[in-house]
Amino acid sequence: METRELRYFVAVAEELHFGRAAQRLTMAQPPLSRAIQQLERRLGVVLLHRTARAIALTDAGSVLLREARTALDAVEAAERRTRRAAADQPGVVLAAKAGASRELLSKLLDAYAAEPGAVAVEVMLCGPGEPENLLHKGRADVALLHRPYDTTAGFDSEDLHTEQQVAVLPAGHPLANRANVSLAEVNALTDLPLPRWPGRDGSYPDGPGPQVRDHTQLFQLIALGLACAVVPESLRNQLSDDHAIVPMPDAPTVTTVIAWPPHSKSKAVAKLVRTATRL
Repeated sequence: METRELRYFVAVAEELHFGRAAQRLTMAQPPLSRAIQQLERRLGVVLLHRTARAIALTDAGSVLLREARTALDAVEAAERRTRRAAADQPGVVLAAKAGASRELLSKLLDAYAAEPGAVAVEVMLCGPGEPENLLHKGRADVALLHRPYDTTAGFDSEDLHTEQQVAVLPAGHPLANRANVSLAEVNALTDLPLPRWPGRDGSYPDGPGPQVRDHTQLFQLIALGLACAVVPESLRNQLSDDHAIVPMPDAPTVTTVIAWPPHSKSKAVAKLVRTATRL
């Protein structure tokens, strides 16, 4: 299969409409229809159920959509990494969640800059789930991820730091003076719902909590008495007198890891990883 065919199929599978897919691809509809038919003949499977009113993916079509997205991401990642490797001034792009691992990131950048032969490090601060995606797509060379919220599947990684989580409540809340609280108690706070973070596709799960994209937004909502949160203990230095912090012994620990593509041959990435693990 050619990448052109995969792009055609992904457009049709996502739009479920040949006309809209053709507009998205800036091409005429008839050649798009012929290309999909040719792809089905070559594979020997039906990818789309077509009726006069609608288009639906078959089971085989759903599999190809998932695999085609992965393949196209890999091609784009290869292009980006190749161009960066040929740059006049090579550097390393490091992705990290804004507000997370702030102290660790600062120490890492200072320690790496002091290494002989260190190259420039471009830091991409982004939202939850995005560092992992940037690494997959080749927009970043290395990333700081946080298990269990992020997955390291498909990457090489080294664990850097494991910490407890705490509950963050509005100051003056009845639970604020407790020695500790449980996950069940926090989940039962209907007046202070937990936030809803976007998934890897950018959509938000259903639920009563407010939609948030970063910790600055979240902590302001908590100070206003509109939400509570369960966060790694290291984030306490971003909180104000408007917040109360309560230990949560039964909350899962969070491990910060540094991750990179397993096929990376970058000496700069290797040196950055060694510096991080030494810290």
